[in-house]
Amino acid sequence: MKPISRIIAARGLRALGDGMVAILLPVHLSRLGYSPVAVGAIATSTLLGSALLVLLLGFVANRLRLRRGLLVAALLMAATGLGFASLQAFWPLLVVAFVGTLNPSGGDVSVFLPLEHALIAQLAPDNERTVLYARYSFIGSTGTAVGSLAVGGLDRLDTVLPAGMAASGAFLLYGALGLATLFLYAGLPEVKAAGPQSSATLGPSRRRVYGLAALFSVDAFGGGFVVNALLAQWLFQRFGLSPGTAGVIFFVTGLCAAFSYFVAARLAARFGLVNTMVFTHLPSSVFLILAAFAPTLPLAVVCLVFRSLLSEMDVPTRSSYIMAVVEPAERPAAASVTAVPRSLAAALSPALAGWALTITPFGWPLVCAGALKITYDLTLLRLFRAVRPPEEADTVRNGSSFGK
Repeated sequence: MKPISRIIAARGLRALGDGMVAILLPVHLSRLGYSPVAVGAIATSTLLGSALLVLLLGFVANRLRLRRGLLVAALLMAATGLGFASLQAFWPLLVVAFVGTLNPSGGDVSVFLPLEHALIAQLAPDNERTVLYARYSFIGSTGTAVGSLAVGGLDRLDTVLPAGMAASGAFLLYGALGLATLFLYAGLPEVKAAGPQSSATLGPSRRRVYGLAALFSVDAFGGGFVVNALLAQWLFQRFGLSPGTAGVIFFVTGLCAAFSYFVAARLAARFGLVNTMVFTHLPSSVFLILAAFAPTLPLAVVCLVFRSLLSEMDVPTRSSYIMAVVEPAERPAAASVTAVPRSLAAALSPALAGWALTITPFGWPLVCAGALKITYDLTLLRLFRAVRPPEEADTVRNGSSFGK
């Protein structure tokens, strides 16, 4: 199997586990007697721990062998599944959430992300980079969707198995998927950052990367209000859904997001990466806000489906854009530096969303998320519209206040 194919396959396996546990987590914790505030706290802990781990990665990115980092992360994923399968007390679960790889969101915010992105950028030519990121994101969203759908089967198993056994088995499966990714990563070549190595992780592109990181943190803070675990919690409270029905909804929205990645690659080739990021993301935020005001479940689902058709088009384009507008030697550090603020910002809002849901089932978290994301889109367009990747340099003149 080719190296990039191994990375994409590993992304699919990890996404399968993420989609499953994102919906299972609030159900599992509720059955253990924990409130939405506790669910939000554990979601926050997972995101905060991932952010700090990615931050540590940023300090050593220019010296790190990417394959070795991925192997360690895969072992950590296996240990995380074992911990959640065997523990029930709140504080031990909080600690495992903090140090582990559990992902309560629909996207990927773990330490795997900068490592895989940097490795793809090193192995892929410029004219294939965005398409490969679209393929990578497609497999990720499809895996998340299938994992969400699998929750329905686990919900039915709960009726015939002893209490909690199905959930424990699901977390053990999550750990087994970590071991499967370990096998895939073992076949990767050992790669370090391209170009000359220096003591600084970021060089001439530092100002540009910091500007992007600040903007991405606003987007991520908004996204933290609607991580899948808390969006499922809102659906449970507002409309009284079963875990199986919620799983079907997330399966549909996940598939919609998955197929949108290839549309994003085509749009980016025609209109540019930044334009594609902004003008697909803006209407998705409007649909998210409308979902909060939907009086019935069908209307809410329609809004969420339309949102999912548009909201993820910025994922492969954003990844491609970051790797394109920095020097090759800066790519691992740039991936980490832009991921860390996203993870830290996303770690703050789930606890706030959980608190809001204890007060009212109305979708205030969805409204907050949509408003913050619209602010991010408009600011990104103003500051970075003229900063073009190499494949767009021939069609649009390069220049911006965030030049290298």
